[in-house]
This record gives sequence, C-alpha cells and structure tokens, in this order.
Amino acid sequence: MKIVSVEVFELKPVSFGVVCVRINTDEGISGYGEVGLSSGKVHRSAIAIALDFGECILGMDPMRIEAIWDKIYRSTYWGIAGGSIVSAGLSAIDIALWDIKGKALGVPCYELLGGKVNAGTHAYASHVHLGWDLETKALTHPAEYAETAQAVLADGYRAMKLNPVDVNPKGVRTILNNNDPDWKLRGNLSMETLKLAYDRVAAIRKSVGEDVAIAFDLSCYTDTNTAIQLANHTKDLNIFFIEEPVHTLSPEPMIEIHTRTDIPLAAGERIFMRWGFRPFLESNAIQVAQPDVDRAGGITETKKICDMAAMYDIPVQIHAFGGPIAIAAAFQVEAALTNLLIHEVHSNAIKREMRQLGKYEYLPKNGYIEFPDLPGIGQELSEKAIREATRYVVALKG
Repeated sequence: MKIVSVEVFELKPVSFGVVCVRINTDEGISGYGEVGLSSGKVHRSAIAIALDFGECILGMDPMRIEAIWDKIYRSTYWGIAGGSIVSAGLSAIDIALWDIKGKALGVPCYELLGGKVNAGTHAYASHVHLGWDLETKALTHPAEYAETAQAVLADGYRAMKLNPVDVNPKGVRTILNNNDPDWKLRGNLSMETLKLAYDRVAAIRKSVGEDVAIAFDLSCYTDTNTAIQLANHTKDLNIFFIEEPVHTLSPEPMIEIHTRTDIPLAAGERIFMRWGFRPFLESNAIQVAQPDVDRAGGITETKKICDMAAMYDIPVQIHAFGGPIAIAAAFQVEAALTNLLIHEVHSNAIKREMRQLGKYEYLPKNGYIEFPDLPGIGQELSEKAIREATRYVVALKG
C-alpha cells in the first residue's frame, strides 16, 4: 500500500476555520485527519502546512506511522523546531494514517494503542459563559450564568467549565477588546472584576448545588498575579481545576501559582509534543494534562504524552476544541488511557453547523459519552461538508 494523494479541505460554513486532510492510498483506503488550528488567526497557515507535509509523504507506506512521523519531524527542517503550526500539521497527517491503519485492519485505533481501557467516560460542558444553546451569547449577568447552568444540567452533565472574566460588564469578550482599561486582567484585578467573577460562579454553584464540578478556563488572559488573586478569591466555591491561568511558554509561572493556591492547574492546549510537556510534568506545574490530539502531535504523540503524565500520577483530560475528526481522534486515545479524567464537550460542538460536518454524530447522553467501535478513528467528513468545502490536493505524479 502507498500514499497516492493528500487532499486538504477548508470546511465551511463554520464560525471558525476547520481544516481537515484526507490521505488516499492505491488500495482505495482513505484516512481523515484535522489540523488543530481552528481557533485564532492562523487559518491560512493550517492549509499550507497540511499541503507541505502531505507532499513529503507521497509514495510512502501509510502503515509505517512512526517512520512517517519521524520523517516529517526530522527532514522538513522546521519540523524539529516544533511549535503550533508544525505540530498541528503533523497531527493531521498522523491522525489520518491511524485512520487508514485501523480501517485496513478492521479495528478501532484504540485496539492498536493497547486495547480498550474505558468503554466511555463522563463529560463536561465547556465554555458555558458563551451560553449552552444553538446560538453563542456572551453572558454578562450572574443570573444568566445560573440559567445556563440549568440548561447544562438538563442535558445530563454533572460538570461544566467557564471563563468568569472573559466577558466584561458591557457584554464584550476579552478576546475582542483585550486593552479595555476598565477591565484589566493583568497586573492587578480590581475589586469590581473580582466581585463580578465571584458572583457569576457563585450563581452557578447556588443553581447546581455542591455535587456538580465547576472548572475555570482563563485562556491565558490573566498573569501570575491576577490568576492567584482570582483563585484565592473563589476557592470557597470548590473549583475543579483552573485551565491556562497563564502562558505555557515556561513552567515557572504555573509553579508559582500552584504554590500559592489550593486549586489544581490544567494546561496543554498550547503545549506541543512530548518535549513541550516534559518540564510541566516533571516540575508538577500542572495537575491535569490536556494534550490536544490535533495539535500536540497526533495520536502517536498524544498517547506518549498521556503515558508520560501517568508516570507522575497526573490525570489526563484530552483538550477537545475542534471539528468532528479531532474529537473522534480524541476518543481513540481516551479509550486506551489508564489515567483518563473526563471528556470535554465544547459549546461549539453542539452547534448545528458543527454537527453537520461529520458523517456520524457523537454527543453525550446524560453527560456520558460511549466511545465508538467503528474501524479507524470512527469518523469521516459528511458528504455535505466535502461538497461545500474548498479543496486543495497534492498527488503522486505518474
């Protein structure tokens, strides 16, 4: 078997750019992968890196996954430097290769990762500060947070995550106006900011009771000082974990936060490959590891990262912010983990336009997700998604 072409699909319409690949072989078996750059401002880079790396593997045997991973890593010059673009492009290729191998052998990918450990897992609703409905809404008032929490409970979830400081009192998100002088999230949090954040979370806690887990995702909007302020100000609300309280370019700020707060810290969305995770695991800078399969290095690398985390008794919550291919790949790794904590369901995943991108729909029932048993990663792009996508291709000549 050999790779004869690699297609790249720029999917639409979605509120953020999802870019997927399909690797085709001379035996008619194709595999799907996803470039983990759907958030942020690197959309065109996702297309380019997938095409560049796809061109590198034409003519190769897709069953030699580790060899192809190493070739891209070592022979593309920039591969060995890592970083978000490189790692996401490599991830897409790797996921598609695992999909091919599973389909060729007639088994789910988790069988090739050591077999099923988990038939499924509990899930949490993510980014509930943007509502929990078919339309996104930046929530402002504490009463809105309590109401949304009830919608999450009605869907069967017993855990949820929010950013309590993402939306300012005017209803504008930090990512859209990060220089607002009246809503500063770095240096020192004002009492107004601390009070509003506390009131939002307290409203949720009062609404859902003590048995529901509440986590924070600060998306690196805060710095060391302000993250410590927020954590200590809300600690009586029993916070599950705090995700990305500060940048992950080095572990030292996370260590400082950890030593001065009582809440577990989580990160991994913007940490790439095992070399990136190593200092965070060795120093206990994070207490929950969150590698993202479609940007940490694919299924190959994510399983290694999760096993590294297990060495330090650190649980894993695969970061799952992407399209249906990325989520399906996450399921395959999660099924084979001994240190799985919980699965993430982002608010984008319940939107109609996102659900229509995949051939199959996998959403939790009563807050619990059952991992699929289909060969490969268990997911493909829908006919509609492919038909409406902009398509690019590199192919073996002759």
